[in-house]
Amino acid sequence: MKYIDEFNDPELAGRLLDEIRATATRPWALMEVCGGQTHSIIRHGIDQLLPEEVELIHGPGCPVCVTPLDVIDKALEIAARPEVIFCSFGDMLRVPGTDRDLFRVKGEGGDVRVVYSPLDALDLARRNPDRQVVFFAIGFETTAPANAMAVHQARRLGIGNFSLLVSHVRVPPAIEAIMTAPECRVQGFLAAGHVCSVMGTAEYPGLADRHRVPIVVTGFEPLDILEGIRRAVHQLERGEHRVENAYPRAVREQGNPAALRMLEEVFEVTDRNWRGIGRIPASGWRLSDAYRAFDAEHRFDVTGIRTEEPAVCRAGEVLQGLIKPTECEAFGTACTPRTPLGATMVSSEGACAAYYLYRRMNTPEMNPVG
Repeated sequence: MKYIDEFNDPELAGRLLDEIRATATRPWALMEVCGGQTHSIIRHGIDQLLPEEVELIHGPGCPVCVTPLDVIDKALEIAARPEVIFCSFGDMLRVPGTDRDLFRVKGEGGDVRVVYSPLDALDLARRNPDRQVVFFAIGFETTAPANAMAVHQARRLGIGNFSLLVSHVRVPPAIEAIMTAPECRVQGFLAAGHVCSVMGTAEYPGLADRHRVPIVVTGFEPLDILEGIRRAVHQLERGEHRVENAYPRAVREQGNPAALRMLEEVFEVTDRNWRGIGRIPASGWRLSDAYRAFDAEHRFDVTGIRTEEPAVCRAGEVLQGLIKPTECEAFGTACTPRTPLGATMVSSEGACAAYYLYRRMNTPEMNPVG
């Protein structure tokens, strides 16, 4: 299958690994920003196949994982209201709030529905004019255009019983926050290809220059990731810090102009809290004034939210790349996919979920997968 099988070729993977081994002469720490890349890395054992000089640090690139606890708790409170149909992608339903999740709300009588697109939620609002339909709009730059289009359509069609609970985050400010943290060990980044397919690469050269780190835009198949690592290591060994596009089949420097226009119309940049990390300036989007009537936080008076993270959960440190999932004492014992303490264990892009799913239960010396 074009663009799938050809990027899983073991012979080509071996050549890339040989070149990385021949190039790396000293320790380098690279961060893959995207949780989808993390799962590909762990699934295929890429981190175990790399030379010991190259360490991969898992970044905060899982949108479910970084959705702040207070927003989760607001979602739970809104979803429990009898007049509301609460719509979400499926991976949010088991994300733990302070004392329950959306599955629990559904089991207690809340009308919680899994949809495959925000336009599905908009159609529900059209067909149920006597109910308030709320779509949980989370994610990075990748999912934001579709959510912007849904609320744009709601206003155009006059569907007033539709709203978004927005928790969108942006990657470049997160990279800035990581690089300015005192404990940062990251020396280069593998940037998320799907984010750059929407936004382009214009925001990255300033980051690369300011922090003197290479940033390589990378895809998600094994050869994509290995090529991104190869390019980053080459730059580091030469003392370079440039932005490179190793995912040209999907990413253009200018991004997607139509999506960018929709984002500019519907959203405005705002500060945003990231679960486990804290507040990052200019790291999120909210609905602009012209669309504020479709903002669920304004439509529903949700007050008195008191959040509390489990004391033993170290998901915040995992998200910041400070520890690997197996270094958390709760991993695989008190915290499993059936009994998750943090979003990193339940999300399909969470680092803890990847380690558990692919049996990285103890040490990195296990035999690599496939």
